[in-house]
Amino acid sequence: MTNPQLNLTFEDIYMKYYPKLVRFCKEYVLASEDAENIVQDCFVYLWEQKDKISSIHNLNAFLFWLVKNRCIDFLRQKIMADDKKENMQNTFIQEYTFKLQSIELFDNSLSDNEIEQIIEKAINSLPDKCRDIFILNKIEGLKYDEIAQQMNLSPNTVRNQIAIALKKMKSELKDYIPLLFFLIS
Repeated sequence: MTNPQLNLTFEDIYMKYYPKLVRFCKEYVLASEDAENIVQDCFVYLWEQKDKISSIHNLNAFLFWLVKNRCIDFLRQKIMADDKKENMQNTFIQEYTFKLQSIELFDNSLSDNEIEQIIEKAINSLPDKCRDIFILNKIEGLKYDEIAQQMNLSPNTVRNQIAIALKKMKSELKDYIPLLFFLIS
């Protein structure tokens, strides 16, 4: 018994199976473009394995099996990507909710003196070196390189200390988040 696919060229196989495979694939991945890309990938794989086509006993079953597995991979990746996207959206929603609550709770009736005291208390809660670097940068307006030179530190150390200070200040001023903008700007 002869294998009928031995007489088919790659072009014949493509012309015969491509439309069927795309229709099959589209039932699962929904978007025509995705289905076409998956089937194209399967045919690229088949082309790379073209010298083994003659050993495939049932080309129809092999191609549908190949497309089915690529659909499974595609759908798993899509689900993972959508989960990541949803998690990111949830994070943004939580952040916006926090910001909304913070600004709603912000008491803008604080006097300048009260604001100054709150900020001063937060600055004084910083470790000594961190506080000195923070004051030089945010209050006196010195650049990282200038601070590094003045304090005999590396610019990286200054950068790290500013990051630590801002993190601690954010924590200290969490109930007064808008006050933090006075320090950052």
